[in-house]
Amino acid sequence: MSGLNPDQVYADTLKPMAGVEKINPAIAYEVDLVHHEVKTRLVGLFESRAVFHDGLGCILVHRDEPTRMPPAAPPGAEREVTAPLVEEIAGPAAIEPSDSRLRAALDRAFAEPDRGPLRRTAAVVVVHDGRIVAERYAPGYRVDTPLLGWSVTKSVVNALIGVLVRDRRLSIDGPAPVAQWRDPSDPRHAITIDNLLRMTSGLDLDETNRDYDAVTRMLTVESDMARFAEGAKLKVPPGTKWEYTSGNTLILSRIIRDAVGGGPSEVLAFARQELFEPLGMRNITLEFDAAGTPIGSTYMYASARVWARFGMLFLNDGVVNGRRILPEGWLRYSSSQTLGSPYSAGFWLGSSTWRAHWGLPRDAFFASGLLGQRVMVIPSEQLVIARFGNAHGPGYDMQGFGQLVSDVVETLKQP
Repeated sequence: MSGLNPDQVYADTLKPMAGVEKINPAIAYEVDLVHHEVKTRLVGLFESRAVFHDGLGCILVHRDEPTRMPPAAPPGAEREVTAPLVEEIAGPAAIEPSDSRLRAALDRAFAEPDRGPLRRTAAVVVVHDGRIVAERYAPGYRVDTPLLGWSVTKSVVNALIGVLVRDRRLSIDGPAPVAQWRDPSDPRHAITIDNLLRMTSGLDLDETNRDYDAVTRMLTVESDMARFAEGAKLKVPPGTKWEYTSGNTLILSRIIRDAVGGGPSEVLAFARQELFEPLGMRNITLEFDAAGTPIGSTYMYASARVWARFGMLFLNDGVVNGRRILPEGWLRYSSSQTLGSPYSAGFWLGSSTWRAHWGLPRDAFFASGLLGQRVMVIPSEQLVIARFGNAHGPGYDMQGFGQLVSDVVETLKQP
């Protein structure tokens, strides 16, 4: 997917993970570049297999499923391309900042600490007033290298839901349109799209990233991930407790899929026409499960510049070059706090201590994913900062990210 060396990806990304680290000696993997497949085996017995599909990414193939999925678009289908509303934010080469303070900020973002986990920064892009003012990539990475967003993808789901709310095809209030919960006597019938976006559904879908929890099972062995998540029981009444889980976002992904026509080609056509192409977001791969549902919790690939373009959508309440992409007030909704947590609705606010330490503007919020994938949005400063890499350890180099944002904000305030 990324064009990076598979062995290096495994060593930097997967091998150090707490859950994988325990079983790494028993894992063997094979990357077949001819047939576009990857196989893994645990203790030589338990096999998992993923197959690359053009336009759909790599899809896990389970025992009784066909090897091939339907194409991302019907053969020979012609699609009208939506003209981008956002101008080019830079030329083809990486932008070395002219300001020595911005260069120093990038130096710090890429420097490894004397002690503690490595931050392994792969890419940093800083967009101010619609143009890239600072940019850097680690060796082996380029301006156009597709980078896995991990849970930054959840914020893309927020935007797709927003488009459907704008068109009145969905409402964040009222029972979520989930068939398994249709019966009013089912306590899950009370779960709303707002609950799913804010991680307050109350569903029993633990996500620890350390052991074989419910979300790990959902993402690795379930062919229909959303159906598995929808089948979870309630731990607490909806709206009463915040608990982060990718299961909520898989359910939202199924809701999006059903609302736009029910299959990968329809989802991709909708996302491209309504979101990606208007923002000038090119060469994106949104991956799907074997049931044809986008894995909106975790698996979207895009370059760091494209991820930064996504952040720009939220600078002006979802209005881009005069066209409203998101419903009025969606910025306020997406960045409003949930039940005293550091979360909003598909985005993070960060803890009050962390924000105060780095002097972040009051309106700062960010998309965040495993291993330190982050896209900071600060509307008052017309600023987006994208940082991607493979940071392990507690917080995934949250302190380094805070330092980067603080450095950039202070520099731009004092020309």
